[in-house]
Amino acid sequence: MAQAVLRIDLSALQANWRALDAQSEGSVQTAATVKANGYGLGAGHVAHALAHAGARRFFVAIAEEGLAVRAAIGPDLPIHVYGGHMEGDARILRDANLIPMLNSVEQLTRHLESLPDHPFGIQLDSGMNRLGMEPAEWASLAEIVLAQGPDLIMSHLACADDPDHPMNAQQLHSFRQMTDGLDVPRSLAATGGALMGPEFHFDLTRPGIGLYGGAPFTAAQPVVHLQIPVIQVRDVAQGESVGYGNTFIAPHDMRVATIAAGYADGIHRALSNRVTLWAGDVPCPLLGRVSMDLLTIDVTALPDDPETLDLLGPHQGVDDIADILDTIGYEILTGLGQRYARVYS
Repeated sequence: MAQAVLRIDLSALQANWRALDAQSEGSVQTAATVKANGYGLGAGHVAHALAHAGARRFFVAIAEEGLAVRAAIGPDLPIHVYGGHMEGDARILRDANLIPMLNSVEQLTRHLESLPDHPFGIQLDSGMNRLGMEPAEWASLAEIVLAQGPDLIMSHLACADDPDHPMNAQQLHSFRQMTDGLDVPRSLAATGGALMGPEFHFDLTRPGIGLYGGAPFTAAQPVVHLQIPVIQVRDVAQGESVGYGNTFIAPHDMRVATIAAGYADGIHRALSNRVTLWAGDVPCPLLGRVSMDLLTIDVTALPDDPETLDLLGPHQGVDDIADILDTIGYEILTGLGQRYARVYS
C-alpha cells in the first residue's frame, strides 16, 4: 500500500489531558480545545477520547466545527465557540447547543435578537488586540451583559509560551481589572497559562496544543507517529543527482529510497535537503527537494532495504520539524495532509 499511515495515540492524548488537569488546584475545571479538526487529528475521535478522560467542556473556533464534536460527545457537555456568533450561525448554535463567546457589540446584539434565551459567553481583549471587547467597550456594556447571565468570561494570553514575558503580567492585571468581583466563571489560560501557575487559572483552563504533544508542554507524551511507505529503492552512483533541480549530488555511491509523501501531504518544501527520517534508531537524511507526492531518502546505512520510514515518531516530534522551518508545532500538526490513513489506538 502506497499510503502513509498517521498513527494517533488516543491514550497519550488522554494522559496529556490528565497531566494538565493535575496542574490545576481545587475547583479549577480543565476543558479541552479541539478546534481545527482536533488540531488535524480528527475532532470527533479526539473529543470522544477526551470526554472519556474526564473533560467536561470543549472549545472550537467556529460554529461549524462544533457539529462533529457534538456528535462525538453527546447532547449535554458544553461546547464553546471562540469566534462568537457570526451572521448565519443561529441555526447551528441552536441545533447543536453551542455556546458562542461573543466578541463585540455587534455579536451581542445579533445573539440577543436571534437567540434571546440561548446561552452565551463573553470574550474580553486584555491586550492581544485580536478578539474580544476592549476595556472601555466592556465597561459600557457590562451591566447589560451581566443581566443576561453569561456562562463564562474569558480572555487569551499572547505570550504564554514565554513565562517570563512581561505581557503575561500585564494581561493578567487587565483581565482582573475587567472581571474581579463578577459572579461569572472566568478563563484566561490555554496550555501555556495552565503551566504558569494558579494565578492564571481562574475557574477554567482550556489547553490545546499540550494535549496533542506540543510545546510548551515539554512533559507531554507524543501523540502522532507518521510512517511513510517505500515505493522503490535504487543505487545512485557518485556524481549522480537526486530529485528536481539537481540540488543534491551524490558524494559517493549511495542507496536511495523513494517514499510516498510530499508537500501535498503537509511536508513543507522548505524541508528539502534539511530533514531526517528514521528507520528504527537509524537516521536517514532526506536528499534533494521535497516534491508533491514523493521524498528521496538516504538509506545507505541500513543493512536491508526498509519497507517504511518515520518522519514523526519517538526520535522526532512536530516541534523538531517546526524548529527546522523556524515555525511552531501547531502549524506542522494542523497541516498534516488528508491522504494519510489515520489509525487510532
